[in-house]
Amino acid sequence: MTKVCPETEERTLQEPVLTVSTDVSFASNHFPTYKLGPDNEIVDEPKEDEKGPSVKETVEEESQLLSDQHKRLSVRDLASKFDKKLAAAVSLADEAKLKEVASLEGHVMLKKLRDALEYMRGRTDGQNKKDVEKAISMVEALAVKLTQNEGELIQEKFEVKKLGNFLKQASEDAKKLVNHEKSFACAEIESARAVVLRLGEAFEEQKRSSEASRAQGPDVEKLAEEVQEARQIKRMHHPTKVMGMQHELHGLRSRIQEKYMNSVRLHQEIATIKRAEESISCPFVLEGTQSLGSCLKIHVSAPDNAIDLSNCSIQWYRAACETSRREAISGSNQAVYAPEPFDVGRILQADILSNGQKVTVTTDGPIDPDAGLQSRIESLMKKSNSDFSVVISQMNGQDYASRSHVLTIGKTRIKLSRGWITKAREIYSTSMQLCGVRGNIKAPAKALFWQPRKSLTFTLTFESEQERNTAIALARKYAFDCNVTLLGPDD
Repeated sequence: MTKVCPETEERTLQEPVLTVSTDVSFASNHFPTYKLGPDNEIVDEPKEDEKGPSVKETVEEESQLLSDQHKRLSVRDLASKFDKKLAAAVSLADEAKLKEVASLEGHVMLKKLRDALEYMRGRTDGQNKKDVEKAISMVEALAVKLTQNEGELIQEKFEVKKLGNFLKQASEDAKKLVNHEKSFACAEIESARAVVLRLGEAFEEQKRSSEASRAQGPDVEKLAEEVQEARQIKRMHHPTKVMGMQHELHGLRSRIQEKYMNSVRLHQEIATIKRAEESISCPFVLEGTQSLGSCLKIHVSAPDNAIDLSNCSIQWYRAACETSRREAISGSNQAVYAPEPFDVGRILQADILSNGQKVTVTTDGPIDPDAGLQSRIESLMKKSNSDFSVVISQMNGQDYASRSHVLTIGKTRIKLSRGWITKAREIYSTSMQLCGVRGNIKAPAKALFWQPRKSLTFTLTFESEQERNTAIALARKYAFDCNVTLLGPDD
């Protein structure tokens, strides 16, 4: 009886041997000569070559060369390595296919052998039958082991296939990277070539210009000397004339400035005389400080005059000067008017129609600004929101009794609230209006008119005149930043 044993193959992987670079240089081309004494000690040390480089310099040079050689590892080398690995993976896959065919043939042979042994077991008895059964068990064990080897082969085939796909993809990526780097390098070379050509042309142009300047050098120097001499002669003969013209111009400017100031003063005196004459004959007089934060009132000039202001028709106007076109202040038809920031620098007038006669009263000059208004606005604009304590005097034209509210003026909107209850909150828009109060109300210098949107209006009273004017000016600045002009009705 012959035993059938599976053949096992052992395959050893040879690791690549690292070779020494051919461009490495040593300090000398032979071994050093020295003598050994007792206990392997060096008796005579080799003498250094004074002409050759030192060991430190040699090591630094070799290190630099090796570093440069390492950096020269290009993308093309990587692509070739990936191609080699891919070829090795393909060869492994072919070997796996051969192993699969051999395994199939082994299964067929084992089946034939088992059938032959089964046939022999039926025809033998005794010791021979036991040997046949033992051989059958060995064949079955070989079949099981062959099946296990097939499983391992399938797993190895799958891993080889996966590795081959990975290496194939890596090789394609490396080729793409090579092509990209090649195109980029070509572009860089072309740009460098163009720069070199431009530099060459510039050098040639500079060379030609320098040669031309050398050829024309004597003429240019002679011409420059002539120009310098001409300038000196001109300065020598005309300094007094130029200085005299400058003094005359200075005198003319001073005389014109003096005449202008005299004319302005005369105009002011004439206007004052006219207003005095009109006030003597005018039955009405304008009282109050003509500045921002005050209140202007129209009174009857003579106490014994029987004119009743309540029966008169009044309309206020603003104008840049007394001779310019007037602009009617819509809604200001009362005997009292409080100037607002928009009136600063303008003259205020009031037309009074009484018994069919119209009388005009005018301020002595433009409305003066509030001295600290600009500084307060600049300090408040550093904040995102500014809160003012107000009282609602009127709502939609009707008297309104309320407690203190908070008017919040922000960079994009205005809000009126009390605690967590919001009365109105609107962003800056063309439908919003904000100005000083123009109706008949108590303390008009502290009150303003606000229309957040159509069909909703408020008359708000502040704690002081300064806060009211500050709130108006601050809201108009924020609205202007939002491309909105925030004025009163019909302004």
